[in-house]
Amino acid sequence: MKKLILGIALTAGSLAFAQTTSSSNMSASPVQFGIKAGINVSSISKDGYDDAKSKVGFAGGVFANIPLSEMFSVQPEVMYSQMGSKVTSSSSGTVLGNNFTSKSSATLNLDYVTIPLMLQFRATPAFYVEAGPEFGFLVSAKTKDANTTIVNGSTTTTTSESGDVKDYFSGFNMGVGLGLGYDITPNFGVSARYVAGFTDINKKDSNTNGNTSLQNDGNKNRNNTFQGGVYYKF
Repeated sequence: MKKLILGIALTAGSLAFAQTTSSSNMSASPVQFGIKAGINVSSISKDGYDDAKSKVGFAGGVFANIPLSEMFSVQPEVMYSQMGSKVTSSSSGTVLGNNFTSKSSATLNLDYVTIPLMLQFRATPAFYVEAGPEFGFLVSAKTKDANTTIVNGSTTTTTSESGDVKDYFSGFNMGVGLGLGYDITPNFGVSARYVAGFTDINKKDSNTNGNTSLQNDGNKNRNNTFQGGVYYKF
């Protein structure tokens, strides 16, 4: 809770600074507010997830772009960001003259409210690069299993989804982002960002109630996310 309050305070302070900057320095470029949306291609690194693949999720939120000079600006954001990973497997063969194919997947969905604080440098009036920390607060954690079996052309699919498993994961996530963007028009643009996780997603000494699939066994796992999308400045 303290970390969440700190994150909200940082965002509120940045927005307050944006309003002060806009009103006190009329000769500078105005502060711009906007919205952004796109996709996350996320994965989990390190121990215990060697077979895990990337999964695709949604990312979207709001931002304020605060000019510091003609070339530099600060951009605090508040985003809803879907992360996690996916494991898939498949097999096929013939049993008693019947041809079969079996496919299965296990998906870990970790949804966060994230607060990136990006320092942007404009190499040209339209093109910029950025870097900065990102603070995340876990709002949902669920697992989903899907199995598809095809026997002689007949398909059967079963799925199951867990309840919320937040108790097994840390409520706080931190990473460092590096990205770039391009203003197609003064108001509309495209951006891409990679965020490398620094903190362990596992909750220390959590009670797994015998669920071995969620036991961390001392492993340290981190979120890594590639984010691409579009933005609109008002």
